Amino acid sequence: MEYLNQVLGVKVMYQDGALKPMPNFIDARYRIQKVTLDGKAALFVYPKEELDSVDAVKKHLERIQKAEGEPAVLILDRLTYRQKQYLLRDHIPFVVEGKQIYLPFMAVYLQERGDGERQETTTMLPSAQLLLLYYIYHGCGELLTSEACQDLGFTATSISRASRQLEEMGLIQAEKRGVQKILYSDKTPMALFAATKNQMENPVKRVIYVPRAKINDQLLLGGYSALSEYTMMNPPTVECFATDSISALEKVASGKLHNSEDQCEVQLWRYDPKKLAAGNSIDRLSLALALDKDRDERVEEAVEEMLEQVWRDIDGQRN
Repeated sequence: MEYLNQVLGVKVMYQDGALKPMPNFIDARYRIQKVTLDGKAALFVYPKEELDSVDAVKKHLERIQKAEGEPAVLILDRLTYRQKQYLLRDHIPFVVEGKQIYLPFMAVYLQERGDGERQETTTMLPSAQLLLLYYIYHGCGELLTSEACQDLGFTATSISRASRQLEEMGLIQAEKRGVQKILYSDKTPMALFAATKNQMENPVKRVIYVPRAKINDQLLLGGYSALSEYTMMNPPTVECFATDSISALEKVASGKLHNSEDQCEVQLWRYDPKKLAAGNSIDRLSLALALDKDRDERVEEAVEEMLEQVWRDIDGQRN
């Protein structure tokens, strides 16, 4: 741990002594190393996987410390702002290489920025936005990331990154219960959407126009076409579709509308619109985000009407 020596002049010596037997749940979660810090005995505790809830970690470290009779220090690669606050609140010693040092038994606290504090504004990952919208559609409350992972077709890595970013941005909370990770919020779906809408991105990255004959049945309705499906608004003259890939249409695509009778609008999305769609149109919350800057009064009224129905539908599912 050269970091402690460089920053504080604390000399770390690693010890070879055998450790007391630990319960299986401790051995499965942590690697433990005996050390001395300027001659003071301590234990470095290295998590083998993502941290459990701070309350659980506190109990684990207390168990380790009681068995060995020495202070236990969490050694981490990264630490979010919220995790840091919880660890400080519960006086749990920790070191994050190159960033944070908190050793209360040595009266040491050095803080730099946590991983969740690097930027005041953060662009939300497409996977994180998908997960957040999925969570809202499912009525908030508690959600297993394993369930979302299966339904959204995420890999273990992508669901971990997505949920971690939402937690770091303070949009939802997460904790581990055994091997399961739980997402939760005390907000209602409507309140959570309102609170996070400005932090989410317009799902539409780019718009092209293609001949109607090139549109296949697999594309979902998007834009005003989708809005007309959900509300009483009239369908647009130029039909609109949404997809996360336009590679098959590039050769016949145009960046401008040349013929409203022969061409259709195709929106390229940041994420696959089919992940949240229940019918032949894009989902309603993503549509509201795509039309958020539209200042046509008819569109604003239609979007408001559509969202009111979304909250009624979600409340109906929860009851």
